[in-house]
Amino acid sequence: MAFSAASFGQIAVGISVRIGPPALPVYAQPICPGPGYMWTPGYWAWNDEGGYYWVPGTWVVAPVGMLWTPGYWGWGGGLYAWHAGYWGPHVGFYGGINYGFGYGGVGFVGGEWRGGGFYYNRSVTNVSVTNVTNVYNKTVVVNNTTVNNTSFNGGTGGIQARPTTQEQAYANEPHTAPLATQTQHQQLASQNHQNFASVNQGRPAIAATAKPGDFSGRSVVAARAAGGEYHAPVMSPKEARVATPAANHPTNGPANNNANRGNNEGFRSFTPPNKGNSPSANNNANRGNNEGFRSFNPPNKANNSAANNSNHSNSSPNNQNRYNESRPPSQPHQSSPPPRQQSAPPRSSPPPQQHHQNPPPKEEHRGGKGR
Repeated sequence: MAFSAASFGQIAVGISVRIGPPALPVYAQPICPGPGYMWTPGYWAWNDEGGYYWVPGTWVVAPVGMLWTPGYWGWGGGLYAWHAGYWGPHVGFYGGINYGFGYGGVGFVGGEWRGGGFYYNRSVTNVSVTNVTNVYNKTVVVNNTTVNNTSFNGGTGGIQARPTTQEQAYANEPHTAPLATQTQHQQLASQNHQNFASVNQGRPAIAATAKPGDFSGRSVVAARAAGGEYHAPVMSPKEARVATPAANHPTNGPANNNANRGNNEGFRSFTPPNKGNSPSANNNANRGNNEGFRSFNPPNKANNSAANNSNHSNSSPNNQNRYNESRPPSQPHQSSPPPRQQSAPPRSSPPPQQHHQNPPPKEEHRGGKGR
């Protein structure tokens, strides 16, 4: 049985669901295939038909001088949102998730670039000096007392971590999208029924591979155990999936900063003017949210009926606060035709009849509609 694959591009723009991912499985790292390879840890991805599925950790040929920041799930606004991984000169914030093998939740201690060559820290990575000569040993303190395999940031039971000032600075650096080999690796994982949590109960048979997409070779590593007790979701994947327009760019910070933006992503909030304030007060109060627009005050109810009728579309309570909307240019105003000429009533000694013409009413200027 195979499920339709969710493309890596879909993950890159952000996926939000109502149920959290399972714990990270416990597995060993396969041996590094050769120089230039960098470890990318496994993670739980999402499929709209099958739910969470495991993308095995693997070694990939890294772009020279670049480091991999893993993606992570973050809770916010009642939803779990995916923040995609990326390549950059430094390792940024990845939710504080302990992916292991150098990714302990903050930064990366599995290796470093020295000129055009990558050097591996053998204390946390599985590297053979037979295949790789650029190695060093740097002790990394590992907390073996508290084992935390939580796979998401924030919310109940999640990792309570926020980006540091340095990680926020790294977020502003130029980044590169996942490699084509990583995209293909993820797509192949989504087509393997055994990778779905609903089947493997959080303990995938293919937890890691030596090379991307190599799911049948000798280098395949199975999970030793599930990272925690598996709980079957109470709703179907289609019910759990939430369509959100917000894009979780890889450079974003903690999940709560992005997941709580809701459906107003990319738009500034709008505060309608206070009816009781003067025009100058409204201009000042709404200057932050109505930048670039002139304020408009509805006509006074004491005005004559002709003026009220001409401004009816703006004096209506339902339309009063809609002057910020994009509208076509206002049509030129047309003055009312002068009233008909009337003859004065005849007198006892009627003088020669004279016609008195009333001057036309002054043209009333209506306030601009967002011009």
